[in-house]
Amino acid sequence: MKTVETENQGLKRAFMLTIAAKDIEARVDQEVRRLAPQVRMPGFRPGKVPANLIRKMHGDELQRDALSGAVQDGVQQLLEEQKLRPALQPEVVLDEQYEPGKDAEVRVSLEALPDVPAPQIDGLTLERLTVEVDETQVDDQLQTLASSNKSWSDAPKKHLARLGDLVVIDFAGSAKGELFEGGTGEDMSVELGSGQLIPGFEDGLVGAKTGDKRDVKVTFPADYPSDKLKGAAATFAVTVKAVKTAGEAKVDEAFAKSLGLKDLDQLRGLIRDQQQQELNGLTRTHMKRRLLDQLAANHDFQVPQSMVDAEYENILQQLRHEASHEADPKAALAEIDKDAAEYRDIAERRVRLGLLLSEIGQANGVEVNEQEMNRLIGQAASQYQGKDRERFIQYVQQEPMAAAQLRAPLYEDKVVDFLFSKAKVSERTASRAELEADLESEEGHVHGPGCGHDHVKPAKTAKAKKTTAKPAKAEAKPKPAAPAKGKVVETKADAPKSAKPAAKKTAKAPAKKK
Repeated sequence: MKTVETENQGLKRAFMLTIAAKDIEARVDQEVRRLAPQVRMPGFRPGKVPANLIRKMHGDELQRDALSGAVQDGVQQLLEEQKLRPALQPEVVLDEQYEPGKDAEVRVSLEALPDVPAPQIDGLTLERLTVEVDETQVDDQLQTLASSNKSWSDAPKKHLARLGDLVVIDFAGSAKGELFEGGTGEDMSVELGSGQLIPGFEDGLVGAKTGDKRDVKVTFPADYPSDKLKGAAATFAVTVKAVKTAGEAKVDEAFAKSLGLKDLDQLRGLIRDQQQQELNGLTRTHMKRRLLDQLAANHDFQVPQSMVDAEYENILQQLRHEASHEADPKAALAEIDKDAAEYRDIAERRVRLGLLLSEIGQANGVEVNEQEMNRLIGQAASQYQGKDRERFIQYVQQEPMAAAQLRAPLYEDKVVDFLFSKAKVSERTASRAELEADLESEEGHVHGPGCGHDHVKPAKTAKAKKTTAKPAKAEAKPKPAAPAKGKVVETKADAPKSAKPAAKKTAKAPAKKK
């Protein structure tokens, strides 16, 4: 194989590979010899079919497979000889003039991962906020839990339904005088004021009594999943079959036992433990942000723009999705466009931190072991059913990139834990309100270059919580796929789709909002 470097600028590298026709032909011969014992043809004994007939029968397929294998091996050899670690899948393009029997010229373009400077991890200082569980909040959660487990009893026949009551209904929805698919149902229980149905539906049932028939007029939201019903006016013919009132929500021993617990103290203990776990998670998030800020401030090196571009698109995709659910999507999108440059800075910081954490982990022996990886695969596979689950597991096992993406969050957590162990950590007692306010104050704005933060401001109202960024990960070496004439080669098996349907609104009036 002949290799000629055609570009070497920063992290961008490009090469022209020339694969000799004789090498491709040798692969064809090898494959013919492998197939010969298996080929069956009338007039010949098993395994005695001449090679020229095998070529005639399977020539095109053999040629494609031989070329594909030669290119894959050639690219892998190139990466090893040049000591290159691709940031993303290399771009592999076969010359359009290629014909079987001739040398194959292949252009390989990539961005290499940079040589990360030796990480500076000595002298890290962090503060751990110690927050005790507030018993008042435990009481509040107990009351909320009791309220969500209401007992219902039939209201008097003349009782007019009000907010907080439960109505049992049959319904049939129509738009422009025609019934629409999924718009009918029977014996649907609806708690008025719960907000589980499309806007206006529950309000239209206030004041109804058992036996009433009502036409409830609504307008479907502009972001409704069904294109036919987005923003459409509709009328639901409703029959009220029953009205029920809620009993008093009592937090007592009987309530705890109704949940299968020993007593109220056990229930309080479970809620207290849950809140303590939440506080521990917030404390860890607080410490991790401080850690990433220090790492970002102490390290600056060139990063692959292809990785920055990919991370930037991930950020925009997330923000645009959130903007589509805003009251004024156009205004939200305009806000995103206004801050586009800052989001690119955030993307670059994420990539740099990801490469830095990867380097720290490798230099200090941090790894995700086989048992942990199997657990990750099992957890991810649990969302699939039957054969799809088997296909998913096989996919992860065969695709290094897929395995790397699955492993990345746990690997990052383990590197962060290692850095926590190296840092000088002080303790400070704080309230939950103080901790949340501290986190919220960081999330309230987009940080520019040199600020040290990588939090993203979603296109939401000022009261909305902001998204905390996670550093991107350095991926495993990609395996180039088979080339096609004049086309970028970047194919791989698709991951199986979950057999479990995604939760979404349906055309039914009682469809719950996500």
